[in-house]
Amino acid sequence: MEGGIEIAIDRGGTFTDVVSFIPGKPDYIFKLLSVDPSNYEDANIEGIRRVLEYATGAPIPRNQSLDISSVKSLKLGTTVATNALLERKGERCVFVTTKGFKDSLIIGDQTRPDIFQLNIKRPSVIYEKVVEVNERVTLEDYVEGPQQEVTKVGNNDKLVKGVTGETVRILTKPNIKEVETMLKLIYNQGIKSIAICLLHSYAFPVHEIIIGKIASEIGFTHISLSHELSPMIKYIPRANSSVVDAYLTPEIKKYLDSFKEGLKDGIQSLAAEKFTGVKCQFMKSDGGLIESSKFSGLKAILSGPAGGIVGLAKTCYDTKRKIPLISIDVGGTSTDISRFSGKFDQVLETTTAGITIQSPQLNINTIAAGGGSRLFYQNGLMRVGPESAGAHPGPVCYKKGGFLTITDANLILNRLIPEFFPKIFGSEENESLDPSAALLAFRKLTRNINDESGQKLTIEQVAEGFLNVANESMAGPIRNLTESKGHLLTSHRLVSFGGGGGQCCCFVAFDTLGIDTVLIHKYSSVLSAYGMALADVVEEVQEPASLVLNESNSAKIEEAFSRLCSRAASNLRAQGIESDRIVFERYLNMKYKGTESPLMTSADSFQIQHHVITFTNLHLDQFGFRFEEKDIIIDDIRVRAIGKSCDVAPVAIDDELETLIASNRIIHQDTITPTLFRKVYIDGKFVETPVYKLEDLEIGTQLFGPAIVVDGTQTNVIPINAYLFVLRSLLFIKRLDHQTQTTSLETQNNFSLPPDQIPIDPVLLSILGHRFVDISEQMGHSLQKTAVSTNVKERLDFSCALFDSQANLVASAPHIPVHLGSMSTFVRYQSAKWKGKLKPGDVIVGNHPICGTHLPDITVMTPVFYGDGQIIFYLASRAHHSDIGSILPGSMPPNSRELWQEGAIIHSELLIRDGIFQTQRMIELLFNEPGKYPGCSGTRKLSDNLSDLKAQAAANQKGWRLLTQLVKDFGLNVVLAYMEAIQSNSAATVRRLLKRITATTTSPSNTKPNILQSEDFMDDGSSIKLKITIDANSNSATLDFTGTSPEMYSNMNAPKAITYSAIIYCLRCLVDEDIPLNEGFLRPFDIIIPDDCFLSPSEGAAVVAGNVLTSQRITDVIFKAFGTMADSQGCTNNFTFGIGGQDSDGKHSNGFGYYETIAGGHGAGKFWNGVDAVHTNMTNTKMTDVEVLEKRYPVILREFSIRKESGGKGQYCGGNGAIRDMEFRIPLIASILSERRVISPHGINGGEYGSRGINLWRRQIFKDGELKALRVVNIGGKNSVSVNAGDRIILMTPGGGGYGRKSNNVLGRP
Repeated sequence: MEGGIEIAIDRGGTFTDVVSFIPGKPDYIFKLLSVDPSNYEDANIEGIRRVLEYATGAPIPRNQSLDISSVKSLKLGTTVATNALLERKGERCVFVTTKGFKDSLIIGDQTRPDIFQLNIKRPSVIYEKVVEVNERVTLEDYVEGPQQEVTKVGNNDKLVKGVTGETVRILTKPNIKEVETMLKLIYNQGIKSIAICLLHSYAFPVHEIIIGKIASEIGFTHISLSHELSPMIKYIPRANSSVVDAYLTPEIKKYLDSFKEGLKDGIQSLAAEKFTGVKCQFMKSDGGLIESSKFSGLKAILSGPAGGIVGLAKTCYDTKRKIPLISIDVGGTSTDISRFSGKFDQVLETTTAGITIQSPQLNINTIAAGGGSRLFYQNGLMRVGPESAGAHPGPVCYKKGGFLTITDANLILNRLIPEFFPKIFGSEENESLDPSAALLAFRKLTRNINDESGQKLTIEQVAEGFLNVANESMAGPIRNLTESKGHLLTSHRLVSFGGGGGQCCCFVAFDTLGIDTVLIHKYSSVLSAYGMALADVVEEVQEPASLVLNESNSAKIEEAFSRLCSRAASNLRAQGIESDRIVFERYLNMKYKGTESPLMTSADSFQIQHHVITFTNLHLDQFGFRFEEKDIIIDDIRVRAIGKSCDVAPVAIDDELETLIASNRIIHQDTITPTLFRKVYIDGKFVETPVYKLEDLEIGTQLFGPAIVVDGTQTNVIPINAYLFVLRSLLFIKRLDHQTQTTSLETQNNFSLPPDQIPIDPVLLSILGHRFVDISEQMGHSLQKTAVSTNVKERLDFSCALFDSQANLVASAPHIPVHLGSMSTFVRYQSAKWKGKLKPGDVIVGNHPICGTHLPDITVMTPVFYGDGQIIFYLASRAHHSDIGSILPGSMPPNSRELWQEGAIIHSELLIRDGIFQTQRMIELLFNEPGKYPGCSGTRKLSDNLSDLKAQAAANQKGWRLLTQLVKDFGLNVVLAYMEAIQSNSAATVRRLLKRITATTTSPSNTKPNILQSEDFMDDGSSIKLKITIDANSNSATLDFTGTSPEMYSNMNAPKAITYSAIIYCLRCLVDEDIPLNEGFLRPFDIIIPDDCFLSPSEGAAVVAGNVLTSQRITDVIFKAFGTMADSQGCTNNFTFGIGGQDSDGKHSNGFGYYETIAGGHGAGKFWNGVDAVHTNMTNTKMTDVEVLEKRYPVILREFSIRKESGGKGQYCGGNGAIRDMEFRIPLIASILSERRVISPHGINGGEYGSRGINLWRRQIFKDGELKALRVVNIGGKNSVSVNAGDRIILMTPGGGGYGRKSNNVLGRP
C-alpha cells in the first residue's frame, strides 16, 4: 500500500465529503461535519485520519500528526476563502490606487443591490486602509472619434506603447519618495498585505511594478498586482480582484500552515522547493487543480462547486451522443446550477459576496434554495429562503431549536428516511432526525395558512406546496441559463448531486422544466469530492491585447499564443506533468469595435478567417445579431494548459443501457425485495413506496416509481411517472410520458371553469407568481442580450413587464423603478386606441408623454392573441435610447421649453405590421422628422435605435412564447384567474399596510390621525403638495396632489404616469415583502392629480426632466408624508456630452453622444444611516467603468469619490453625495440636468438637511491663443456649455437628509 492511497476532500459549509481510493479495497466514501470542535479541530485532517484507519484496520488517535507515507496524493476543495469573504474575516490589507479613486470600491458601479429596500445594504469593503498615489496615465486614442486615428509614439516622452499595442499617455509619474513614506506608515501599523491597482495598468503596468517593488523592499509579505492577477480592461473588477487576493491569500497560507502541522512530513511545496511529504493539490474556481503553494484566494472562490462540475463532466456526459447537461448541486443553504455541453462554460467576471471580480471561473449560478432554506407564509404567498437555518441550529428536525425548512418538509412527507441518515443530531450530536418535531411545526404553520386564506389544506399539502415553490425557484435560473442563451431547455438532461438533490431533481426536471431524463451518479452526494479526484492540473495564462482581427495581425496573435503556451507548459512541468500529457486550449476574448460585450472564443485553428467565422457565429447565437461593418477587436489572448493527471474512460451512458436491454440483462422489479416500505406523499396523496439500498441493486436493475433508493450519503426519490435503470456508475431515470405535469389533478379540473369561479390555491398562487416574474426577467435577459447600445446592454436602462387584457400590470422584473408603474398607462392608452384594429404579428411603438414618460424612453408593446382573435395579454418593453435627436447630443437638453426640442415624437405607430419591421417609417420618425424643427437634429445613433427597437420586439416575442407555454401548461382560465389573484393579493397586502399606518402614524406633519401631509419644492420654487387621507373602515386612502404648482415653461413637467410610478414604487418599498410588483398596489387608492399642475402637463409641454428629476421629488414627498425616511439626493444628475448632428445649415455630421446618471446621498431612516454615493429611489443604472469610458471617449476622469460631510447629521445620518470630475480632451458640448442645487434634501424628525449639489466648470481662459487664466464657474443646475480641450466639469451631488436629532446619535457616525 506504500504511497498508493488517493484522497479527495471537499470541505463545504455544513458537511465535508471524503472520497478515497485504496489499493485492494473498495472505495471509501463518507461525510463528516465541517465544524465539530468537541471532537476534532480540522475536518480535512479528521477525514484523512478516518481513511488511514480504514486502510490499515488499526485505530489512529486524534490530535496527533498523521503518518501519510502511504498516501499518494491529496486533492482538496475548500471554503476557507469563500467563508472568509462572506464573513469578512480575511487578512488586514491596504488598497493602493490612483489619486482621485480612493472610494472607487465603495461606490462600485453605483447601483444598490435591492431596489425596493429602503435601508440599503451595500456590501462592505474588505481592505482596512486605502492609499492614493499621485500618478496617472490614459489611452491616447479613443474609439468613438469620427476619424479613427492611431497616434504614433514618436519622440514624445509622454507617449509610450502599452503591452496591448495601444499608445498610452503618461500624465503624471509616481513620486517614489512619497510612495515610500506612505507605505512605511501603513506597514508600521501592522498591515503586511497590499493590493495595488492603478488606472489602465492592464495596458501600462510600469507604475504598478514600481510601487510593488517599493512594497517588497519595505517588507510587505503579500503583494497583489492587478496587472498580474487580471490583465484585462475594467478598473473596478480588476481592483476588486487584487484586493480579494490580498485579503484571502494570506488566509489560505495560514490554513495550509495549520493543515501541514497535522501531517508528519507535511506537504510538498514548489515555492519552498520542498519535495518531501505528500503531493497536495487544490481545486481552483476554473475546474483545474493547482499545486498547494500556488493556490491563492482569488482562485479559491468556487473551489468546491467547481469540483462537482468536473465530476459530472467526467462521469455523466455521453461523449458519443453529446447531449448537454444541466446540473443542480443542492446543498444545505443554496443550490448551484450550471450547464455542460462538452467544454467547461467559463466566465471571467463574477460577483461573490457583493464583490465583482475578474478571474477565470466556471459559470456556476447560485440560488438561495437548499435543504436548510427556511419556509415562510407572508401576505398570502409561500416563500422559500433566502434565509437559511444553517448547520446550527439547523432545521427543526435537527433537535437544536431550529427553523422550519425544506429538509423538514421532505421528512414529514417521508421523502427522507431517518434510518439511513447519520446519527449526528441533537445536543450531543448522536441522535437521528426527529419527524415529530417537524410535524408539530408544520401543524402550527398549516393552521396559520388556513386561517388567513380560508382554505382547508392538510399538513402534507402545505409541505408539498413549499417543495413545489422551492422547485419553481430553481427552475427560473435554469431557464435563464439555457433559454436566454438560445439553448433548447428540453434537449438537456438534468444531473443531480449534493446532499439534497435526490429528493427534488425528478420533480424539477419532469414537472417543472419538461426535461425527460435525470442522471444521478452513485457518488452524487459527494460528487464535488469525486470530481476533484478525477480533475486535471490546469494553468491559465493570458495577455491583454488591443488588436484588430485581420491578416496583418496574424503573426502577432500567433506569437502571443506561442509565448503563452510555452509559459503555461513550463509551469505544468514544474508540477510534475510530463510534456506528452499537456494539451492546450487557445482562446481569443473578442468584441465588435465600439461595444463592451466581449466573448471568449475558442481559437484552436490557426486561420484568421476561421476566428472571424467562429466569433460572428457565436455573437449571432448569443446576441441575435452581427455587425458587417465593424472591426472585430481582440481584448485578451488566453491559453488554458491542461495536464492530464488521470485517464478517464469516455462515458457512453446510452450504449451501456442499450447493451443491457439488447442482451436481456434487465433485472425486473418484481424479483427484488425492498429493504422496507414507506407511505410517501407524492402528487397530493400517500403512496405505498418501496425503499431500496443502492448497494443491493445490481447493474441492469429496473424500478418503476414511486420508489426511493438510498445509501449512506444520499436519498433519491423516484416519482410515480418515472422509471429507473441502475447502470455501472449512475442511476438513469426517465419519465414515462412526454407531457410536463405542471398542474395537479384539481387544477386540471379547473381548466373549464370561468376565471372568477376558480378557487385560489396559496401554493399555485406562489408558483404562478414566480412564473409571471420569471417571464418578465427572461424578457429582460433577451433585451439585454440582443440590444446594441451601451445604454441598454451595459447600463441596463430598460424594463420589461407583463399585463392582463385590461392593461393592468401583472408582473415586472426589478429593473428601473420609474418605468415600472408607468408602462400600464402606455399599454392602456395604446390598447384603447387600437381596439379592434390589431392582428397577430402587429407590434406597437410609442414614446409620447401623453401615454408614457419622457421621449428617450421608447416603449414597444405586443398583444398576445388567443383562439378567434381575442387579446388575452399584453407584453411591453421600455428602453432609454441614448439619442433620439433634439437640440443637443444625448437627447437630455437641460433648457428645453417645448416637447419638439427634446427629440423624436412617436405618438402611436406600428413598429411591426404583419410580421414586417417598418424600417422606413422608423427612419422618418427618428431621423427625418426631428431635424425639421429649428435648432434640432435627428438621431445621432440611428443604427443603434433601430437595433434596440428590434431587440425590444424580440424580448416581447420571448415573453409571448413563455406565456403561450404557461397557458398550455395550466389552461387559459387558470392563468387569468391567478393574474387577478396576484393583483388582489397585493391590494390586500397594501390594505394591511394602511391599517398598520393608521394605528401607528409617526409623521410629524399629521393634523389628524388618518391624514398625512407633505410638501416639497423644486429648485425653481414650484411645489409638490400631497395630502393622504386614510379611511380606517375600508383600509383605503386618497392621495390628493391638489395645490401642486402649475405646468412649467421648462422641462420639469412630469406626465401622470410618472406619479403613478412613484406611488407604486413607494408602496412596494413600504410593504417590504418579497411580492410581485403589480397594479394591485394601487387598488386601495384614489389618486387625484389636478389637470392644470405640472404633474399633469399639456400635450406639447417639455418633460425630459420630469422622468429623472421630478420623479425623485415625488418619492421624497411620499416618504416624508408616511414619516418613513429623510430625503435622498432627490436627483439623478444627468450628465451628457458629445459632438455631431445637424448644424445650423442643415448639414449632418457624424459624432457621438454619451449619457450617464450620477449617484448621490441616501436618506437616513428610523433605524439606519444613509448610504454614501449610491443611486436611490427611481433609478438604479450602472456607471460606465472609467477605463472603458476613457477608451471610448476623449475624456479623462480625474476623480470619482465620496463627497465628505455632505450628508445631513442626525440621530441617523444621511449618506454623502459624490464628486465626479471630468476633463475633456477635445472641444465639445457638455450638459447637466440636475436638481437640489438650490433647495437642500430635507432631514426628518429633527435631522439636518443634506448638502445641496453644485456644478462647476473649471474653465481655461485664452487670449491670442495663449492660456491666461483658470476660472471656476458655477453653471447652475441646468445648463449646456461648449468646453475646450483641458476644461473640466466638476459635479458635486447632493447628500441625503438626516433622521432624528443629532444629540440622539447611536451609531457613532460623525
